[in-house]
Amino acid sequence: MKTDHVEYHAFSGWVKPPSDVRPALAEDVTCRVAVIGGGINGMSTALRLTERGHDVVLLEAQFCGHGSSSRNAGQLAGAPGGDLQLLNLLSRKKMPGMMRLAEHAAHHVEGFIAKHDIDCDYEATGNAFAAVSRGQMGRVRRVAKIVTRAGGHVEVGTSEELGIPRGFVGGLREVVGGMMNPGKFSLGMRRVLLDSPARVFERTKVTDVRPDGAQTVLTTPRGRVRADKVVLATNAFAGEWDVTPRHLSVPIYVVEAETEPIDPDRLAALGWTSRMGLVTQHAIMENYRLTPRNTIVFGVRRLERGTSYPLPEKTPDPALVEELAGAFATRFPALSDLAIERAWGGWIAITSSWLPLAGQIGDSIYYSIACNGHGLAQAPYVGTLIADAIIDGERHEDLQTLWAAKPNFPRPMMMGRLGLRTIWAVDRFNDLVNGSRRNARRAAAVPVRGGVR
Repeated sequence: MKTDHVEYHAFSGWVKPPSDVRPALAEDVTCRVAVIGGGINGMSTALRLTERGHDVVLLEAQFCGHGSSSRNAGQLAGAPGGDLQLLNLLSRKKMPGMMRLAEHAAHHVEGFIAKHDIDCDYEATGNAFAAVSRGQMGRVRRVAKIVTRAGGHVEVGTSEELGIPRGFVGGLREVVGGMMNPGKFSLGMRRVLLDSPARVFERTKVTDVRPDGAQTVLTTPRGRVRADKVVLATNAFAGEWDVTPRHLSVPIYVVEAETEPIDPDRLAALGWTSRMGLVTQHAIMENYRLTPRNTIVFGVRRLERGTSYPLPEKTPDPALVEELAGAFATRFPALSDLAIERAWGGWIAITSSWLPLAGQIGDSIYYSIACNGHGLAQAPYVGTLIADAIIDGERHEDLQTLWAAKPNFPRPMMMGRLGLRTIWAVDRFNDLVNGSRRNARRAAAVPVRGGVR
């Protein structure tokens, strides 16, 4: 692939930043509930609280939707994130609850899009766990059994049966979920929030979170907020304050890239009739998806760990984009002459258990980390459930599934630089010996007649 003229974005490649950023907090205020973080988690929490009549203040360091909410691949997943085989081994009793939560979360987001008429190019295609080799196909079948046993809805098939590119051996289709433009979705949610009674302060960085009697005080550069309840909805940025539970999550920077527009006939030749998003079965996945602008967005493959707070605002390392370009050319050899038009990245949070988490600190501070790569679906849903728990004093069964009784978490294993490098190296070794490159080239060489290979 050509990488000579890549546009490197500090925000997102999906949308431009909003032009109506709200003023920063410039005085001391009080409220019933304060939400820290204006991503799709925090915005959903604030919206649900205001819908139910609560006085809410939301504080966002940049603008609502600025973080990973607008920067991900736009795959609305209907299954839990992480290594499902490992999760089943370590947390088998939790799997039915996690599966139920994942599907409910996807349906919740679909309902939100419909209710508020958000134009985000949503397609209810489902998503595919795609196998690049026979070995990965064996993994897919094992995962399908785990998901089905947990009550999930999936279909296993060959690439032809699933309608995914012929360079993949086959895969598993999540029946629930689909594809969207996450930037449009985030900014659409922002519009709904700004039209609500919530008091929203953008460009307002919280520098301290400190309990004060029955309330909690949030300090910002130009004012303070005193609240009865506080919700930490800051995803990868949660580690900036001492009040955050130790080892709650690890900040990870991931990269996405987008090709130049592709001739429709060349896209049709791939056999990607389902338009499903794809995630490979590597230890560190590769993701690929079509867009309405006849491009392919793809990314991840390598993870960069944040080492200190505050996390830097950065653009992707060109070397990582070069690596993504090489992976793309391997999976889609017929499109290896394309150019990458733009690249962007963002910080996500990975928990030590690879499960979404929620919990409470004392009587007044709530937190949630609905992430691990599946936050587009789970973050808005969990944010809504947190709001209901604050109001009702009891937790929905889906929230209870991920609730931490005590905010004590183990040190994340294999999440240091050496560990992540080792995982990446194992993936690359497997790619050398599993025949995936040969599979993709063989599929690309088969002539197409009438759109069918």
